[in-house]
Amino acid sequence: MDPISDMFIRLKNASRAGHKTVFIPYSRLKHEIARVLERHGYVGGLDRKGKRARKTLEVALIGGKENPAIRDVALISKPSRRLYRPFRRIARSRRGGIVIVSTPRGVMSGEEAKKEKAGGEMIAEIW
Repeated sequence: MDPISDMFIRLKNASRAGHKTVFIPYSRLKHEIARVLERHGYVGGLDRKGKRARKTLEVALIGGKENPAIRDVALISKPSRRLYRPFRRIARSRRGGIVIVSTPRGVMSGEEAKKEKAGGEMIAEIW
């Protein structure tokens, strides 16, 4: 299974179930994606727990079961099909959320990538 899609599915399911926190196996890319979500108000806080091979990322969720901050996720790039865009072709989210882009300058939202004039791999759309 793709680790990035697993992360997004864990976040979506935990927010729909009304959980306060969710634990995700740690990687640097997942941590950067979670920091983008935190900057845009989709998650409350981040905390790295554990050591070496047992590291996890504890993510505090915003909202309850009736009004979760993360309603749904659409994966754009998949392991079988990666999608890259120059900064001029990065579109806004059609559903009122954000698009997450991995650029040479780091992981950022689509709006931030356009301001930085950096294109890259379109990871997911979250709303």
